[in-house]
Amino acid sequence: MNELTGKSAMVTGAGRGIGRAIAIALGKAGCAVTLTARTEAELHNVQQEILAAGGKAVAHRADLTRDDDLHPLIEACGPVDFLINNAGWGKRASVVRSRVDDWDQTFRLNLRAPMILAKELLPAMIKKGQGAVINIGSVSGKSGEANGAAYSASKFGLIGFTQSLYEEVREHGIKVAVILPGFVDTPMIPPVKHLDRGKMIQADDVAEAVLFILNAPATACPVEITIRPQRSPYK
Repeated sequence: MNELTGKSAMVTGAGRGIGRAIAIALGKAGCAVTLTARTEAELHNVQQEILAAGGKAVAHRADLTRDDDLHPLIEACGPVDFLINNAGWGKRASVVRSRVDDWDQTFRLNLRAPMILAKELLPAMIKKGQGAVINIGSVSGKSGEANGAAYSASKFGLIGFTQSLYEEVREHGIKVAVILPGFVDTPMIPPVKHLDRGKMIQADDVAEAVLFILNAPATACPVEITIRPQRSPYK
């Protein structure tokens, strides 16, 4: 953990769920964390939790589907050592019944925003000869399912982007990885009677995977990590 002390990180979707867990874990590990999400109150709560534990954090409210928010965020955060692309969204509907506007929002948030953030923040990492880009994907990026076409397609794309980016920047000492969780106990999954949430993956489990990648030896890069529940959460 000491290797992360004094480093800086940006975490998207940091207001709750997986992003919140990652941001708090990085703050405890000694990183100065830039938090971003759409809900200012949630960001404030996470920021205060990190500060109360003796960490460093700043919050910037932004809707990453909007260029008017995206580019000011990049300017405000400045160079970072680690970029954690966690923000994601997808509305369940069949292809026939889906709204094209929803597809556009899904692709802009799940794939376009991570690509733009990486494009703009990588030059400083390349100049330093170190850094990391970690994308939070999903097992839906490995296997499509009914009523989730746009979400799955965006996560398939995120895996492809990760693989391509890794090949481009690996010689600069920059780690690039994608984490693919299964069912995670977050507000994105509403209460369902037949799910035992105690057996689901926890947000902290994903945060541990992020720390594992960042603390990996310079000679190795865990490019892809799949996380599944140890026991079936279905009752």
